[in-house]
Amino acid sequence: MFVDEIKVYARAGHGGKGCVAFLRETYRPKGGPSGGNGGRGGDVILEGDHDLNNLIGQYYNPRLIAPCGDPGLGKGMDGPAGKDLVVKVPCGTLVWAMNPKEPEEEAEPEEPQKAPTLQTSTARRAVIRHAGAERAEEIDLQVEDPARKSLDKGELVADITQHGQRFVLCKGGRGGLGNRNFATARHQTPRFAQPGEAGTEGDYLLELRIIADVGVVGYPNAGKSTLLGAVSKAHPKVAPYPFTTLTPQVGVVEYPDYFRLTMCDVPGLIAGAHRNVGLGHAFLRHIARCKLIVLLIDMAGTEGRDPVDDYKQLLEELEMYDPALVKRPRLVVANKMDEPTFEANLKAFKRRIRKTPVLSISAAFGEGLEQFRKVIRENVTSLNK
Repeated sequence: MFVDEIKVYARAGHGGKGCVAFLRETYRPKGGPSGGNGGRGGDVILEGDHDLNNLIGQYYNPRLIAPCGDPGLGKGMDGPAGKDLVVKVPCGTLVWAMNPKEPEEEAEPEEPQKAPTLQTSTARRAVIRHAGAERAEEIDLQVEDPARKSLDKGELVADITQHGQRFVLCKGGRGGLGNRNFATARHQTPRFAQPGEAGTEGDYLLELRIIADVGVVGYPNAGKSTLLGAVSKAHPKVAPYPFTTLTPQVGVVEYPDYFRLTMCDVPGLIAGAHRNVGLGHAFLRHIARCKLIVLLIDMAGTEGRDPVDDYKQLLEELEMYDPALVKRPRLVVANKMDEPTFEANLKAFKRRIRKTPVLSISAAFGEGLEQFRKVIRENVTSLNK
């Protein structure tokens, strides 16, 4: 199972309370206050790990709760601190702090002879109030709004991109001071201590955006998985039916001089994906970090579609998801050059889409792949400068 977005609840450990104690020893019957301090609570820490490729660990454990600090003891002994909770997440994880819940609206006073009213709140929920009702009932509104994203992610607080990079998600509470800290010349026997501070907590959304140099986008059955398997050592599923790829696949393209770059293949994108047609377009988050976007076109039209329409629809869907993706450097690749209708469709494509370089390949038979590997390397190298 591939999990690239998960909502978690995190809470740091609370600080231990201070101790109220007085020393009583032989020859020291009035040794004075000796209450120790409480230990601090443990932190919740996110750590990037390049060995992970999804957030399935947080899917099965969505509550990240760090241990609390122990209370102080007598004879001036401080309580041990709570152990930090280190949660490993894949590199490329974004951390969003969820917006606080809106306070519920109070019920309006009773007004007889009024029909039920319908009001829409900012959270896209409906509040129905009946005349004489003591409380308001809320129901979900199934309103389709393509311009609105599926979830208000809140505030971006961290972007974990490097292996070993750490981010303190929730800070543990400070331990309380024991009564020995409050002894003064005028108040030599304080009988009070500080309670420990509460650790921070909150709801967070973890979103994975795969870090890759090249992202491949195209219609279903355009040959994306075949291309990825041909130029890298990845083994994506290849089958003669649409939507074979259900989760993003990443492969490493290696060169004889030990140069390497990563390529990401996302599920097929079709017209209307922004309205959740097909598999939707939420998976396009995985090409948001790519330096180069490859638009793979079935130039032979084996599925009965016009390659020009495919090209325009792909650009439209990319713009609907994020206008910045259209401005990203891209490479148009015409696949299936072994088909008899390829040449005619390619000439018609170049006449209608002018000033757009097109690279011809046949991923299934390995034709044009060396040129493809060379072009993507040149583009990625120039963008890294």
